[in-house]
Amino acid sequence: MSEPTAGAQQQTTPVCPRHPQRVSYVRCQRCGRPVCPDCQRPAAVGVQCVDCVRAQAKTMRSATTVFGGRVTDTPVVSYAIIALCVLVYVLQLAVPGFSDQVDFSPYTGESEPWRFVTSAFAHSPQQITHILFNMAALWMVGAQYLERLLGAARYAAVYLISAVGGSVVYLLMSTPPTSTLDRTSWFTPMVGASGAVFGLFGALLVLNRHLGRSSAGMYLTIGINAVIGFVLPNVAWQAHLGGLLTGAALAAVISWTTPRERRRWQWPGLGAVLAVLVVLAVVKYALSPGFVLVG
Repeated sequence: MSEPTAGAQQQTTPVCPRHPQRVSYVRCQRCGRPVCPDCQRPAAVGVQCVDCVRAQAKTMRSATTVFGGRVTDTPVVSYAIIALCVLVYVLQLAVPGFSDQVDFSPYTGESEPWRFVTSAFAHSPQQITHILFNMAALWMVGAQYLERLLGAARYAAVYLISAVGGSVVYLLMSTPPTSTLDRTSWFTPMVGASGAVFGLFGALLVLNRHLGRSSAGMYLTIGINAVIGFVLPNVAWQAHLGGLLTGAALAAVISWTTPRERRRWQWPGLGAVLAVLVVLAVVKYALSPGFVLVG
């Protein structure tokens, strides 16, 4: 009678492919290979090996929100915006003249168009409540609700385009000078995230209406801020209005393109809103007399 040799016994003993020194009589339900305890992952029936779990994860589509964005539990965009605003505010306090490099006025915006956006990350150095209020509103409306509802990319687009919209309406409602000595609102600088935050307010109203949710509290918030804008001095209510209208328009585009058959038009639609803002700004500048500020 012949007996099995040691080599033959080693070949028939099942071992984990990832850990050949470990004998395993448990097999992956997906690929059928032996799998040791460290490489086992629970499955609906039995276990699967880590290789099969990873391969399956690559073929699965990421979970998306109702509006097509990627589901996220961490509001990274809101965190980034708040961090940028705080950093810019510190620079405004520490670096003389820094505010003059990032604020927006119709006069400076014509030759330095990036100010249409940078002004939304700066705040009044003399009023700490300015940045505190805007960041609190951004956290409550943006980080806690809208970013999770829209996903990071769409939320960032709504915020940034609303910031541009606030600056554009401020430009449209400013009076061009009639001479170099005529210091109108054309030369009055504006800073603050209020325009972009009001864009989030407008987006929330439209999206909640689309979802059948109540926005009663937001109407009250918008009403109070509208009154404050006309009562208190040095409040750029024009930027608030521009941001609100822009955010509502962007949310209307997102809502209309929510069905999968229209989803491909979502980003072109958002781009179209931005294009309209750019055209309005260009036309305003084209119809306004150009002056070089002196004195």
